[in-house]
Amino acid sequence: MSKPADRRNFIKRSLAATGAAWVGSAWPALLNASEMRQGLNISRLEELRGQLAARQTTGLLIRRHNRTVYEWYAPGWGPEKSHYAASMAKSLVGGMSLLVALNDGRIGADDPAWKYIPQWKRDPLKSRITIRQLATHTSGLEDAEEGNKPHAQLTGWKGNFWKRKPNPFWIAIHETPVIYTPGTKFAYSNPGFAALAYAITASLRGAPQPDIYTLLKERVMDPIGIPDRDWSIGYDGPTELDGLRIYATWGGASYTARATAAIGQLMLQRGGWNGRRLISRKWAETVVKYAGMPLPDRRKEGPFLGSGLGWYANFDAVWPQVPRDAFVGAGAGHQVLFVIPSHDLVVVRNGNVLEQNAPTFWAALFDDFITPLMKAIRPAAISSTEVLIPPYPPSPVIRKVAFAPAALVVRKALGSDIWPLTWADDAQYTAYGDGWGFTPRTKEKLSLGFARVIGTPETFVGSNIRSETGERTGDGPAGPKASGLLMVDGILYMWARNAGNAQLAWSDDHARTWHWEFRLEESFGSPAFLQFGRNYAGARDGFVYVYSQDGPSAYEPSDSLVLARVPQSRICRRDAYEFFSRVDSHGAPVWTTDIGQRGPVFTFPGHCQRVGAVYNPFCKRYLLSLGFDQSGGWGIFDAPEPCGPWTTAFFTRDWGLGRTHDYRLPSKWINDGGSRTHDYRLPSKWINDGGRRMALVFSGRKHDGVEYDAFCVRRLDLEFSA
Repeated sequence: MSKPADRRNFIKRSLAATGAAWVGSAWPALLNASEMRQGLNISRLEELRGQLAARQTTGLLIRRHNRTVYEWYAPGWGPEKSHYAASMAKSLVGGMSLLVALNDGRIGADDPAWKYIPQWKRDPLKSRITIRQLATHTSGLEDAEEGNKPHAQLTGWKGNFWKRKPNPFWIAIHETPVIYTPGTKFAYSNPGFAALAYAITASLRGAPQPDIYTLLKERVMDPIGIPDRDWSIGYDGPTELDGLRIYATWGGASYTARATAAIGQLMLQRGGWNGRRLISRKWAETVVKYAGMPLPDRRKEGPFLGSGLGWYANFDAVWPQVPRDAFVGAGAGHQVLFVIPSHDLVVVRNGNVLEQNAPTFWAALFDDFITPLMKAIRPAAISSTEVLIPPYPPSPVIRKVAFAPAALVVRKALGSDIWPLTWADDAQYTAYGDGWGFTPRTKEKLSLGFARVIGTPETFVGSNIRSETGERTGDGPAGPKASGLLMVDGILYMWARNAGNAQLAWSDDHARTWHWEFRLEESFGSPAFLQFGRNYAGARDGFVYVYSQDGPSAYEPSDSLVLARVPQSRICRRDAYEFFSRVDSHGAPVWTTDIGQRGPVFTFPGHCQRVGAVYNPFCKRYLLSLGFDQSGGWGIFDAPEPCGPWTTAFFTRDWGLGRTHDYRLPSKWINDGGSRTHDYRLPSKWINDGGRRMALVFSGRKHDGVEYDAFCVRRLDLEFSA
């Protein structure tokens, strides 16, 4: 079955055998070689579809790279038939209307709710509730549920809430009790989302769109091309209260799978659509990431995701095989909108309950949908045979990069990795992770430790530096680790990743004592300083530059790198930072103080991971050493300016020491048994011979019997163009 036509016929026969009533015209796209290369597996998608069809699924839609690549419906269903959303409305209606209100400055996430619900102002508990708490099920408002009892059998205010008699919003505001101190506990609350709907609508007084339906229609649905027939909200319509037309945000909505997927695509694209900015990037990213509130009790609820603002986020990898940037909207009957930005993936599932006997809603969702779905996506993503094309043209300056034989790699500090370096005033300083550093080793394994390096690439000597204020413990993502070091005017600065997202620290005694400063809590999950000469000598201007993959985690690939700068004298001032936004029509960089308006400085979709940066003063080129592609590969990219334009000096899927370290996959999912090298650094101190001779510091795993989980140094030579 090697020919595309054979595969198409096989799929059609398979679908016919299962009674599928409608198959989208996207089937040929599914078989496109580029789609296969990007990580979709036909046979496993078919297996998934069969499993879901047997589990009361009525529709499955998958979008990849902004186009539909798989669309299937059960008999009686099709692309134009809406399906009830259940509590997925909390994202599609509540989350999206809150997003637009936040974007417009009409409401604040940390505003007291009584600002919009004045009846709560004098209540000792309700006066403490914030908009953030309403949107994250942490307000303390009791839910209108009694175990698994059907809504029709509920009595009192709970029964009236679901009957919507006389008014569910009045019940949420006046009758629903607060059963714990707001902000101290997660407890799912439908009346909490009714109160949120009231607050959002109240914030729209005097706005061009005075209610949630009009707001969504004019600001979201019409601009992304969703016709009115494809969506409806508010059960039977709006409810009047206190002069407001209020629509339900906890349920009562119906959407076609395509309408739901379009909203997911808009959020994946961070509020942009066909070149238009519908919603600010800052707010589009904010609502779908973890909102910092108490988590569900997972001992009872199973793999329940943390809350964003109206969405759920896999920020702490409670779904371990799913990237941490994934976010979800979900409702009863296992209606699901599942988005993974780092995979450029949007998935919609509609139907009835996946598994009646599952211990919890989230256990069934994870076991019977998410797990087989990830198996259908992951295999091609870890294929080492795919053809990967460099994202930029060949360098006009660096013709060739040649490495010394692997046998000449110098390896010290075995069992430790990461190794960001900077050329300080007296030596090179570095930091290690998940290990014990140089000999004599520390007694305790450290997530973050420090060392001093002197000598040449061939004869260097490293010595550990102990620091009570800087050292940290915890393996992998569980422990902070240095991603960047820099000395400026005798002060050593450090970015520590895995610290939500990255935190700045500084030392004025050569790494013995550290003082911790602010965090960059948006993007910049693994920041690295641009390196110049000794003690920052030879810097291009009065700024310090910081690169990072554009995501919150050092363990997930991003589509691009981002760049920040700050005056050398104000590195510890968060308000002094500017972020690269774009290049203007004259080729000059445009900077912004709003991190939400940042733009990509380097783009390689799905392949931007940890980065190092150094200036080679001899060839006058800025060099990025970038690890990419979960199945292996890294490269060196050069430019005349820190913001580009970039060209490719070196690019490989296999440089002779085994495949690149896979930051995402546990070792049990890796089948090649080879070494995986990572964290590539080009120390400025070891640039010699007119810029032609450099050294690469890296680490990895065992390959061909040689241990590369160490401070590894490999000489490299640059051949310049004439």
